[in-house]
Amino acid sequence: MTPTTQALRRVSLVVGSATILLVGYAGPAAADIPDGWSNPKPVPVLGFLLVFVGIPLLITIGILAAVYLPGVVRGESVAPAGVRPEDQWFGGRRDTAQLESASAKHRDEPAPGEQGERDTGGAGGTW
Repeated sequence: MTPTTQALRRVSLVVGSATILLVGYAGPAAADIPDGWSNPKPVPVLGFLLVFVGIPLLITIGILAAVYLPGVVRGESVAPAGVRPEDQWFGGRRDTAQLESASAKHRDEPAPGEQGERDTGGAGGTW
């Protein structure tokens, strides 16, 4: 047998087995309602929508209200992570004299290849 013939044989075996299994398992689904069971009326579309769409929607709205309403009542931000740009003061506010001396110090720094002492650590950059 050639590899092509083997592959074709395997594919036909898998497709045939799957077809036989599906037809075999789908047979009982076509059965009629047994004699002792009741035959209920069809469910109206509005009732279906209320049960399967309305109830989950109400539960979702209730959970969202329970999570967000207390914060909104307290006046907190409900933005992602509750971040407001004016709240980002790292180290507090500095006065104008400190800001001017810091900018003057950065202008007097040595070039990137030169050695020089700095009183701060970490990464730095200049314009």
